[in-house]
Amino acid sequence: MNFEEIRDFIVDTFGAGVILETKTDNLQPYLVLQAERLPEVCLQLHDNALTYFDFLSCITGIDNGPEAGTMEVAYNLYSIPYNHHLMLKVRVPRNTAGEPMPAVPTLSHIWRTADWHEREIFDLLGIYFTDHPDMRRILCAADWEGHPLRKDYKLQDYYHGIKVPYDQHNENSGFRGEPVNLTAKPDNEFGDKREKPE
Repeated sequence: MNFEEIRDFIVDTFGAGVILETKTDNLQPYLVLQAERLPEVCLQLHDNALTYFDFLSCITGIDNGPEAGTMEVAYNLYSIPYNHHLMLKVRVPRNTAGEPMPAVPTLSHIWRTADWHEREIFDLLGIYFTDHPDMRRILCAADWEGHPLRKDYKLQDYYHGIKVPYDQHNENSGFRGEPVNLTAKPDNEFGDKREKPE
């Protein structure tokens, strides 16, 4: 099935209102769905013999920034037997300090791989996945402040008494501008015998 046929399948099954936007002028076309209807659409795309999207390739969280006031979650689906792809997106309002974080229903009951993808998005972007079996941070410490991939993220100065920003790390560790000096010569020196370009 091509993109248009899959879109028509979704419209025929769930009605035109489930698709909020169709974007076909990208390298990878995508559909923006109603967030609350995402699980039922994905379950049908997974289970139906016509589509059989048996593989969830990736889930990506996107912060559109405070000016846009929205966040997105993009899902890349693939059908191994039919060799067809589909990208779905949901868009949710972005929260500010003191407001509850945006929420999207989990897909971990459809594709097991969604479990860790959703935890990573929760950890780094602050999008909560409702009904997830284990919604906790996966990369940052459990008591870390904020979500590091948000566009307005401010790094905390101290974490449990340890200074977090290490401003001169690269300069002090030899990565920038400092030659690496060996303390001893190797026993058998040999040069690089490859021809160098002029």
